[in-house]
Amino acid sequence: MTSAPDRPSASEGVNRPRQTASAPDRPGAGEGANRPRSLQEPPPGPAHRYPLRVYFEDTDAGGMAYHANYLRWAERARTESLRDIGLPHQMMIELHDSILVVRRVEVEYWRPARLDDAIVVETRVVAVRGVTLVLDQRMLREGEGVGEGQGPLAALRVELACVDRHNLRPRRIPEPWRGALGGSASGGWRQ
Repeated sequence: MTSAPDRPSASEGVNRPRQTASAPDRPGAGEGANRPRSLQEPPPGPAHRYPLRVYFEDTDAGGMAYHANYLRWAERARTESLRDIGLPHQMMIELHDSILVVRRVEVEYWRPARLDDAIVVETRVVAVRGVTLVLDQRMLREGEGVGEGQGPLAALRVELACVDRHNLRPRRIPEPWRGALGGSASGGWRQ
């Protein structure tokens, strides 16, 4: 029996390097060219900064922060950013029977956080729409910024939807959250 020309035969093994097409003459080709532009650089505007530390419970067997913990850290940072502008989630529940739920998350990891690292989660408002809120969140080692050549450990684009807490139907983001978050997109975060 003969094997197909593009598949390795049993004697060749299955671990031969896979050939990929490259386009060195294509603008932007090379390392990082396939990363979405939306996550490479932070959007303009101020950021809420939430500090945290990587504990042993946050790490995997390799001593690096487990990938799902970045989502937990982002959730904490979003919660604290609302609290810091005087508009905690609990108030939205009590006054409007509304909650913010995650509709979509896009995450990209570049470098690992490690045990005992001091991390800062930066949260920026990208857009406030009728029912949705889009945030950019990125994790940086304390003292490292994008300008210092280190860049973020990870970045997330998070879309939240405001819903009725009983029937989970979409609801317009209520005031004063709408105004405060819209102001954050144009320079209103308290540091």
